[in-house]
Amino acid sequence: MNKRTLRIAWMMILFSFLLLAVPAGAQNLTGSPQVSQSDLTAKFKNAAAKTKVPWFYIAAVYQYESRLKWKTRSNPGQTNFQFSSDKWCGSLNPNQQDRHEGTVRLYGGIGRDGNRDGIADPQSEDDVLFAIGSFLQSNGSTEDDIRITLWNMYQESMIVERITGFARIYYQFGTTALEGNSFPIPKRYNYTYRSTWGDRRGWGGRRIHEGTDIFADYGTPVVATSYGFVELKGWNDYGGWRIGIRDLNNVYHYFAHLSRFEKGLQLRSIVVPGQVIGYVGSSGYGKPGTSGKFAPHLHYGMYRDTGRTEYAFDPTPYLRRWEIQAKKKKAR
Repeated sequence: MNKRTLRIAWMMILFSFLLLAVPAGAQNLTGSPQVSQSDLTAKFKNAAAKTKVPWFYIAAVYQYESRLKWKTRSNPGQTNFQFSSDKWCGSLNPNQQDRHEGTVRLYGGIGRDGNRDGIADPQSEDDVLFAIGSFLQSNGSTEDDIRITLWNMYQESMIVERITGFARIYYQFGTTALEGNSFPIPKRYNYTYRSTWGDRRGWGGRRIHEGTDIFADYGTPVVATSYGFVELKGWNDYGGWRIGIRDLNNVYHYFAHLSRFEKGLQLRSIVVPGQVIGYVGSSGYGKPGTSGKFAPHLHYGMYRDTGRTEYAFDPTPYLRRWEIQAKKKKAR
């Protein structure tokens, strides 16, 4: 088995044909490289103009998939993700290295020549973005049409909602260059915390603590730590009044034991770092409305989605980083 065949064999695929990867850069929340996407916004819009699909949906699919798997991009202009050869060229195409759009189309492949250089190159960012746009418009270009296409691709409503949420964020701000984080308690308020990750918990059965507790006075504002959208909001027997926010890195941020929510915050609401979303309380460990079973504090958790499973990881290092950043801003 040659190196190319071996490489294709282990690639993670998107609904049996799509794999994306993120280029090298600074580390993001989940340990994957983080890179400013400002230079890609124009490319998304260019692909959208050619395919008549809103650019922010092309960007959203790109972003969702790029956070499931990453590798180093060696050359400028090389795509951050790849289609498998059978989907790019067509499963019945006898030439699985076919780069001619005409024959690729003939065999039902999705490969496209986006930059009009005569080659449908699965390594070319322009060609792959054009192929994504072409695929997304297969049922039409309205939001409902694209959601149908996404459902056909993923067969999972939650993924459709996440990609749609990303698209709405990009649409609202008009760019993919949305970076930055905030510590969940504003700097002018008193608080204290230490790493409580992995500590034992007994209420509701033996379990480990999947987060960090930040103790603060009752009613202290709690703010969003990143750009994202509200994925869950309401009561949880363990976490009390809680909010779950999905960020653009596909990380789920869990804010629990709140006393109340900020007015106007709803499911699908778009949030930015530093925006007030709720207030510290002591709710939880019981039926809706239960409060006062412990000292007021914010339980803050982070969960990583791999596309196959979602798991918690220790948020303390990120909290410390954001805390330092906030103090530096205050000193200026």
